[in-house]
Amino acid sequence: MHLRIGGFTIQVASREPGLNLVLNPAAARFAVEPAPPDVRIEVESGDLIDDDASDLIFDSGGPWRMFRHGDGYLFKFSSSSFGPVPYKTARWNADFTKGDVCLNRAHFAPGAPVDPLEYPLDELLMINLLGHGRGLEVHGCGVIDGSDEGYLFVGQSGAGKSTMARLWLGEPGAVILSDDRIVLRSEVDGVWMYGTPWHGDEPLASPRRARLTRLFFLRHDTSNAITASSASRAAARLFAASFPPFHSPSAIDLSLRFIETLVTRVPCVELGFAPTPAVVEFLRRSTSTH
Repeated sequence: MHLRIGGFTIQVASREPGLNLVLNPAAARFAVEPAPPDVRIEVESGDLIDDDASDLIFDSGGPWRMFRHGDGYLFKFSSSSFGPVPYKTARWNADFTKGDVCLNRAHFAPGAPVDPLEYPLDELLMINLLGHGRGLEVHGCGVIDGSDEGYLFVGQSGAGKSTMARLWLGEPGAVILSDDRIVLRSEVDGVWMYGTPWHGDEPLASPRRARLTRLFFLRHDTSNAITASSASRAAARLFAASFPPFHSPSAIDLSLRFIETLVTRVPCVELGFAPTPAVVEFLRRSTSTH
């Protein structure tokens, strides 16, 4: 299988003929024809054990933990339904360009469809891949308006990202990249935003990308209004809504540098909006005059 997410081509291959590898419906939209991969992943099944001898780096407090493993990293995925033994592990090299996924054969029926990159592994891969100076993932709703304008609406849960996405649905020429997670990458001709499979309240996930022309920090209001934001405030708000690998000081530093570049290259403003279709025309008018 080949996927392309955030500008990265990811190849997933089985080491066992009997493994029935599939993609979930959202990720399937990102499937592409075979191409030279940026990330190579091999999948196998095995008899996993509960071994915490590795150096623990991060405990999510949920289904996964991250460990140091030689020169690279190891993720262990557990569930209360299966007990303390991991149902899946993922071992990575230092820059997350090569990985090995092992499925605990005690929990996967032979021949049954299995998604080896099942969430949260797919997003963890992206976050750590970007953390090597390749970009940033943010809490945001990305919209392409026609062929030219790429709008990013940033906010924490409840700020109005899914509401904004619904207001753009059905607009001629508009494409919603995601209503919750957007990948940002800096290129010679600007900052580009990419859709991801990790959507929010609405099942909106597009493999397309667009050059980012304006960034809006969202808040619900009774009317539509745009106010200026200083570069320092914009940088702080963007970092608070981002997903850098918090276990890595170097990744945090690279993420902050990326944000500094973004706020100097892309206009960043505050948007208070009323949840009515009128905000779409309001935004179109405001961007055409700036």
